[in-house]
Amino acid sequence: MSFRKAKIALVFDWMTNNGGAEKVNSVLHKMFPQAPIFTSIFNHDVIKGFEKAAITTSFIQNLPFSKTRHQLYLKLMPYAYELFDLSNYDIVISSSHACAKGIITKPETLHICYCHTPMRYAWDNWHSYIRDYKMNPILKSFAKKSLHKIRMWDRLSADRVDHFIANSETTKKRISKYYKRDSDVIHPMIDSKKFYISKETKGYFLAVGRLIPYKKFDLIIEAFNQIGLPLKIVGEGIIQEELRNKAKSNVEFLGNIDDKSLQKIYSECEALIFPQVEDFGITTIEAMASGRPVIAFNQGGAVDTIIDGKTGIFFNKQTPEHLISAIETYQKTKNKFDTHFIKKHAQSFDQEEFENKLMKLIEEKWNEWQSTGN
Repeated sequence: MSFRKAKIALVFDWMTNNGGAEKVNSVLHKMFPQAPIFTSIFNHDVIKGFEKAAITTSFIQNLPFSKTRHQLYLKLMPYAYELFDLSNYDIVISSSHACAKGIITKPETLHICYCHTPMRYAWDNWHSYIRDYKMNPILKSFAKKSLHKIRMWDRLSADRVDHFIANSETTKKRISKYYKRDSDVIHPMIDSKKFYISKETKGYFLAVGRLIPYKKFDLIIEAFNQIGLPLKIVGEGIIQEELRNKAKSNVEFLGNIDDKSLQKIYSECEALIFPQVEDFGITTIEAMASGRPVIAFNQGGAVDTIIDGKTGIFFNKQTPEHLISAIETYQKTKNKFDTHFIKKHAQSFDQEEFENKLMKLIEEKWNEWQSTGN
């Protein structure tokens, strides 16, 4: 069967909040607009761009608070994904940072997983996940036992994938470590045409993302409380009140904002602050597409995207002191950063490039699959 005639289905993790994975999901839907989508939970009030998609949700969709607190139902996710009937499809493409890859397909079906990361709260981040998240100590005890079982399921379910695609070299290493599988790397994308270079900056630094513990917004605030420079924070999350209470008057919380406002804020900032270890980190590309450098911790996906000294500055320890030192280095050398060079570098992560690479790889894997007699 030719690739063009193959019946394709898409499987996504919960669609309840906007982030890097959701942007990839949106592009997958654009690439395969006729493919039905299977997901555990879909919050249509938050996730836009899927109005014409045929979306099948799980039984978790109708449980209390599922659209706003999907974490409550993590134990049920494996069962929910295994219930999906994908027997009518030739190719299944899962976009997974959690449970979507755990779907069960028939032997003749090719299952390709675009992996944003092996389930981070079950593997390398699980100790900090339990320690840092605000929950009742009794619930934490139950959570440890639950994550033990989820970790076993996650490892088992990885064997159901026929081919992995990693979003970064960091994720490729994690897939090899935890799943004992090889993978190809195709970086996520942005639509660089949406971002622009401003005539002048407005003197503030910027941090963007969900306000959750591993994003290290507390570290950013500690640093800016000390140096007193203006900082704008875009995003919301479970620790936002704690962060607001900790921040001094030089820190401004903007909450969630629309795309046009975000594009303007990127273009007028001094630099993006990025102190966390991300699987990839699409905000770094968005900032660079706006001609702005990134001050980042020297680990994770940032290493794939930032050229030290040309499109950003790295620091080597996640402490306020090391972040402050990197900010001071930026202030001394900021005239050396070429905004047009930074934007050109970001354009290598453009959406068209992503689509071309991904489509080519999926078609290659399908042809290989067919040639082996599946």
